[in-house]
Amino acid sequence: MATQSPNVVAQAISILPADRARLMGQKGSVLWFTGLSGSGKSTLANALDAELHRNGTKTALLDGDNLRHGLCGDLGFGAEDRHENLRRVAEVAKLMADTGLVVITAFVSPFRSDRDRARTIIGPERFAENAASDQVRMIEVKLSQGAKPGHGGVLPGSKVNAAIAEARGVAVGEDCISPAA
Repeated sequence: MATQSPNVVAQAISILPADRARLMGQKGSVLWFTGLSGSGKSTLANALDAELHRNGTKTALLDGDNLRHGLCGDLGFGAEDRHENLRRVAEVAKLMADTGLVVITAFVSPFRSDRDRARTIIGPERFAENAASDQVRMIEVKLSQGAKPGHGGVLPGSKVNAAIAEARGVAVGEDCISPAA
């Protein structure tokens, strides 16, 4: 599928993402959760979204299953359609981050090339990739070391310094979150 329409020129806009970030009081970014089906990426993304929301961070959650009901409902699950699905998601996430939102995505995105393209579309300084299976291993290790649900999980540079998904003992470390403004 084409990624650019012929004979279309981008419209100049007066309000830039930096202007919107100042107004929102936060820098737009995208937290891209990936992993196999059933790996916990949607659960982690939803828990993070809820915690950030409780703490006043303006967020949006894009989940693969939900987008397949609308925006990407015309796509199948072959390689070409998966590439297009993730391209669309990256473009939408970029637009939302441009408004100053912290966008949390949860998608099976098995191809490095698709994640690299998403990083390029969104901008590497606003993109943080998170593998759900790595998060699950980290949780298991922390719990085996005596961590209690609801402890740990600093989100650097943001208003949040709290646990994610208290009931599950999920913590998100510094390598998982883009710096906020």
